[in-house]
Amino acid sequence: MRDVTKAYHTAAGDFYALKGINLTASRGELLGVIGKSGAGKTTLVNMITGVDRLTGGEVRVGGVSVHDLDENSLALWRGRNLGVIYQSFQLMPNLTLLDNVLLPMDFCGLYRGRASIERAYALLESVGLGEHVNKLPAAISGGQQQRVAIARALANDPPVLVADEPTGRLDSLTAEMIFSIFEELVRQGKTIVMVTHDRALAKRMSRVVELTDGQITGEWNRETA
Repeated sequence: MRDVTKAYHTAAGDFYALKGINLTASRGELLGVIGKSGAGKTTLVNMITGVDRLTGGEVRVGGVSVHDLDENSLALWRGRNLGVIYQSFQLMPNLTLLDNVLLPMDFCGLYRGRASIERAYALLESVGLGEHVNKLPAAISGGQQQRVAIARALANDPPVLVADEPTGRLDSLTAEMIFSIFEELVRQGKTIVMVTHDRALAKRMSRVVELTDGQITGEWNRETA
């Protein structure tokens, strides 16, 4: 992110949620973003994913200038290159766990019949849900739903995962389980940008930046935390 700004137009004038953000994540890094509510964390995530358009600056992911893509190209690029994980899981309630994981493959034109089904099974197995593949999301716990969301985010084998408070609605034991999955994914070479309020988890990340009122006001790595 280079000099990234994001302004929202209000009746009282422009409100700047991000003010000149400069931030780089390296390949294979687990980068944490912390800050109080309203600091700009979710806006920062939306700039990386292209879900919301920036006001100024540039966002590049893997050499691609995200905000130079048109809407169709952006949706296809996002589906193939980013895995996005939300605090509220965002699973399709009327689809089985298996079909939820298959959905990104279908959307991006990467569905390959039996091979895709086998991959979806394997991903659900890898997060400990191999016995639940034919259940609907409502039939499993919140922690299990978040694990499905991780499997879905990995469906197209993206190099980058972006997680917005993925443990925010989970108890401490389940949060630890989710974070352990992230740690393993980083060992496998994935890059993860994770927004969190949990400073105990943040201390275990490769590097952490702190946002305050739309600006980076602190940065440290695991060795100096």
